[in-house]
Amino acid sequence: MRWDDVYLRASAVHLPAVMPADTAVGLGLIDAVSVKRMQSTGVTVGEESPPDMAAAAARAALLRSGVAPEDITLVLHASLYYQGYDMWAPASYVQRTGVGNRCPAMEVRQTSNGGMAALELAAAHLTATGGPAALITTADRFCAPGIDRWLTDPGTVLADGATAAVVARGDGFARLLSLVLVSEPGLEEMHRGEDPPGDASLAVRSPIDFGATTRVYLRTPEGQRSVARMAAAQTEALERALEEAGSEMDGIDWFLLPHLGRRRLDVNFFRRYGIDPDRTLWSWSRGIGHLGAGDQFAGLTHLVETGRARPGQRALLAGVGGGFTWSAAVVEFTDAPQWAASGGDRADL
Repeated sequence: MRWDDVYLRASAVHLPAVMPADTAVGLGLIDAVSVKRMQSTGVTVGEESPPDMAAAAARAALLRSGVAPEDITLVLHASLYYQGYDMWAPASYVQRTGVGNRCPAMEVRQTSNGGMAALELAAAHLTATGGPAALITTADRFCAPGIDRWLTDPGTVLADGATAAVVARGDGFARLLSLVLVSEPGLEEMHRGEDPPGDASLAVRSPIDFGATTRVYLRTPEGQRSVARMAAAQTEALERALEEAGSEMDGIDWFLLPHLGRRRLDVNFFRRYGIDPDRTLWSWSRGIGHLGAGDQFAGLTHLVETGRARPGQRALLAGVGGGFTWSAAVVEFTDAPQWAASGGDRADL
């Protein structure tokens, strides 16, 4: 969909310290061959709860944006994994500790595509209501007993951390030109497997093992057609987003991709679409890991903080989440905000 008068006013990240991949190998958490295959150099590992990290990122993004809490008319919190308590509303906690207002606060459960799904919901909300601004946060802490960050999703290292973005009308450092989400629910079985439903969290399998469920699924007739269906859906999202933004692949200066291992990026993005890795943040993201729903906002923040995003440049943000859904958005950088190239007010300092 094309968007008018929807901007990213500010963004922020909250990232714990990095565990070098060599350290993980030395501790026996992962073997050296797998690390070499993924070309990971490290992953962020922390002890803070996801909602606390999200609230810290939210405070930093709001400070950067200059938007008053009372002008935030929607809070959306996206995540993949456990947020600290059962039958609890983490979005309300993020709102109370990170924003301090009383607008609607909601969770977005779209797995790794949650941040991009939240961006569409925020844009639609602002367009429909005329509200001045919305806040999006993402956060996860991938830890035992339910997650093995190195092995749960083979080919991807799961990282701890949070992101936040203030989406506003009027102006911002980047204008949202287009955003497309594509769904292929017939593929949901890939991460479900053949086991009957459990009665409580982690009752089916602990730690979670996407490799095991995927192998089972790929043996089915449906699974044997999945690779082509996934490629087609991803291509549809990218092509529609480019068309609606009035852009071509050659007109994109930056590609902000999911923080996957190198083999997955090669197969799904670099070789498939002829994307030069130098036009991505691969050299940075390989030392961070996959931030669940927050890779795209983390990439935007990194581009701006390092002064690499220039007015007039365009970036394509791509996402994919189990279920399966794919997303693509085109943004155009309009201005270098005051916090650019300084890292000021960073949530992870």
